[in-house]
Amino acid sequence: MRSTVIHVRTGRTEVVHDLTAQCASFAEAAGGDGLLHIFVPHATAGIAIIELGAGSDDDLLAALGDLLPADDRWRHAHGTRGHGRSHVMPALIPPYATVPVLGGSLALGTWQSIALVDLNVDNPDRQVRLSYLTDAG
Repeated sequence: MRSTVIHVRTGRTEVVHDLTAQCASFAEAAGGDGLLHIFVPHATAGIAIIELGAGSDDDLLAALGDLLPADDRWRHAHGTRGHGRSHVMPALIPPYATVPVLGGSLALGTWQSIALVDLNVDNPDRQVRLSYLTDAG
């Protein structure tokens, strides 16, 4: 298995951050056929496979805002108002995804992208672990 960590600065706003190019570069360098596993080791972030750039990323943030409002209802209540919702979000958008790799290329659908979803405005620095698994070792 090959593995690396990439660092993402999400800033101080809710974000859907495109990781596709970095994932594709890692898979291409690894070459061959296998599985790319993407994992974010944070309790308040997730990985989504979604169409980006056509408004879907904003729609996702709006839907999460409807499902998980940034208000005072959350028992986990430190940091900014509504911070507890960031700890619930990974139950809806898990902190991982796995994508097939064929001939060193991600086998994503035409409009699919790999994105880090982060509602936690208190932590602008994220790590994402990319792990490439192949039966060739």
